[in-house]
Formats: sequence, C-alpha cells, structure tokens
Amino acid sequence: MPTTPAPPLFRRISPGAWTACLWCAYTLVSVRAFLGIPLMPHSPERTPAPYDWALLAVATAVAVVAATRLLRRMPLLAFALLLTATFAATIAVDEAEIAVPHVLAVMVAFGAIVADCRRAVWGAASVLALGLVPAYALTRIALGLPLEYSGTLGSSWSSWGFYATVAAAAWLVGNSVRQSRDHAEKVRAEAAERAVAEERLRIARELHDMVAHSIGVIALQAGAARRVIDSRPGDAREALCSIETTGRETLSGLRRMLGALRTAEHRPREPDGDGGGGLPPEAPAADGVGLADLARLAETTTACGVRVDIRQYGTERPLPPEVDRAAYRIVQEAVTNVVRHADCASCRVTVEYGAGSLAVEVVDAGRGLGSGPAHRVAVHGYGIVGMRERVALLDGEFSAGRRAGGGFRVSAVLPLPPGADGPPAHEGGALAGPEGRRRPEGVR
Repeated sequence: MPTTPAPPLFRRISPGAWTACLWCAYTLVSVRAFLGIPLMPHSPERTPAPYDWALLAVATAVAVVAATRLLRRMPLLAFALLLTATFAATIAVDEAEIAVPHVLAVMVAFGAIVADCRRAVWGAASVLALGLVPAYALTRIALGLPLEYSGTLGSSWSSWGFYATVAAAAWLVGNSVRQSRDHAEKVRAEAAERAVAEERLRIARELHDMVAHSIGVIALQAGAARRVIDSRPGDAREALCSIETTGRETLSGLRRMLGALRTAEHRPREPDGDGGGGLPPEAPAADGVGLADLARLAETTTACGVRVDIRQYGTERPLPPEVDRAAYRIVQEAVTNVVRHADCASCRVTVEYGAGSLAVEVVDAGRGLGSGPAHRVAVHGYGIVGMRERVALLDGEFSAGRRAGGGFRVSAVLPLPPGADGPPAHEGGALAGPEGRRRPEGVR
C-alpha cells in the first residue's frame, strides 16, 4: 500500500508555532540579566518592578495565543495582538528600541498572512508591519516614556528603515509562497482535466471501434437477409443468426466496458506526492481483444462478403496489452472501412513481428478515396483519426492513403519496449507479398 512521505520539519511546524517559539525565546533572552542566572550578564541598575513582570507575563500569553490559535482563523486580529504584545514586552524590560529578534518573529507571522490570506487582509497587515516603529514611538510618547536612553546607541525611531526592509522581505517571501502554491494547484487542476479528457477520448475510441464494426456487419447481413428471404430462406436464416451473434458479442463488450468504468469510478484515488488528492486512476481495459482475435474478425468479415487474407511474418510472441489491443483495433477499423467504403471482394491484412517493433498493414484493391460519400465519411469521420491517435500514444508511425495502383492502404508501426523484443523477422522479405517488401508500404 503506497504511503505518503512525511514533509520536512520546516513544513510540519506551522508559521504560528515558529512565531511563538521565536518570540518567547527572545523574551527569555531579554530578561536573563534580571534572573540572577549564573554565568549570565547581570543588570543591577535596572530591575523590573512587579507590575513589569506581570505585564511581561500577560504579553507573552497574548503573543502565544495570537500566534498559535488566532493566526489562521483571524489573521488581522492575531497580527495586531502580536504587535501589541511586542510593545508591552519591550516596555516591560525598559528598552527604548524594539529588539530585532522580536521583529523577526512578528515578520514570520506577517509572511504567513501574505501567503495564506486574500489581498485585503494582507494589505491591512502590510500597513501594520510598516507602521511598527512609528506606532511604538507614539506609544512611548503617549505613556510619557523617553524615545532613547543615555549611553545607548539606538532610539525608538533609529531602526525604522531596517525594519521596513525586513517587512518587505517577509512580504516577498510570503508572496512567492502564495504564487508557487497557486501555480501548483493550477497545474494539478490542468493535469486532472487532461486526464479526464484523455480517458474520455480513450472510451470514445473503444466505443467507436467496437460499435462501428459490429453495426456495419449487422447492416450488411440484414440487407443480405432482406434480399434472399423469399428465394433462399436458408441463407436468410444464416444471416439472421450472424446478426444475433454479432449483436450479442457487441452487447457483451459494452457491458464489460461499463463494468470497468463503474469499477474505476468507485476505486479509491491514489494520493499524490504532497498529500493531496491525486489524479483518477486509469480505467482498466474494456475487453481483452488482441491480435489473437484476428481469425474471428476475418471470419465475420468474410461472412459479410469481403474475404480477409491474413499474412503473418516473424516470430509470434506475447505483446504488451496496450500494443496488442491497439494493433487489433487498427486492423478492425481498417477492415470495417473496407467493408463499408471500398466496394471490393477482398483485402489483405499483414502482421510483422520485427525486432523492437510490430508492423500491421491493411491493403485493398477497391476504389479508395474518391469524391463521393465514401470520401466524406472517411475524411470527416473518426476512424482514421482514432487510428492515428492510438499510434501516436504509443510513439509509433502511421500512414493511411490511396495506393498508386488503386485501392487503399493503412499502415502502422508500433514500437515495443525492450522487454518485449524478440528475434528479428525472417530474412528475405518478412512481408514479402506481391510488392516484395519488408516493411508496410506507405509508412512515413
């Protein structure tokens, strides 16, 4: 059973937790001089009063709650509370200037707001972030506290430019995260839509190949039965039996396809690499047709009045299911077009098991593509398009067109994976037919 790998530690801890940890860590560092800890610096001149300790404790509690509980649900309120707690903690330890670590902790929360929230929310948070230093200076003025102390290098205003730069960097990081997340979501959505479209196209090809051939056979047999039902009842009975057999086989194939689709629809979706819902799994093949069914196809087509001559060259061997099915469907569609449009008595199907490839060819001596209804059906229908798509999905070569001496030719060469390679075809013309060639003619 596939398992989703755990994300890195940096992603497993939420931005609110990082903010709370950084904020509390520096708060402890800022009061270390007043705790009498051995080997730590001491500050005998300035000792916080009891109300300063109470203010510091309340500020710490507010900062932790705002970062861990409110940042995702009410980001603006959480950010305002973080700023307020930072002001209170700085005043409690009697510092004229907000310390850099405290500001960095606040900017982690600001970057998370930019990454996760809509424009109006992170816009208001940006105003609060840029106004951090002026707001603190005005707070000290309102409380009657000095903006700087003698013997110190900085004042409440001295680091405004630096803190504004830090805020801009936090905005850039948050905006980059948001854009990357939106892009990844868009890519996933497009991939899902593409998978659905490809699956619909695959089903359409299967339905076309399955139904078009069967309906063509049924129509020809029904026409033959209608013409001889009075003069030759026995022949008409055989035609009706063929219609019944073809109809039952087609209905069985459609039921298998619908069953496969229902199975795929109710199958659990596999998760993707980042833990989200993955793409829907590919539905299983609707049936197990392959080149082994060519004899039955030839028998059915011959019963319709078009004799099918099957020629096989090379060493027959097991093929990958997708190649086997595609080769059969190509031959089936080409033979169906011969029956419906070629107006000839026979066609030739050639199969070559080559070294690293499988070649199939269907050739007839009929009228080919002209200017009549057959031309319009062949050009504007889906048969040749479907064959070309099947070959393209397997990175093969396909050709369909009129022959120089008359008739029509459909050729396809399907590459085989290395594991399916077999011995090369027999020398001296593996496809040595009337034209004396090795590969199907007309392949470009």
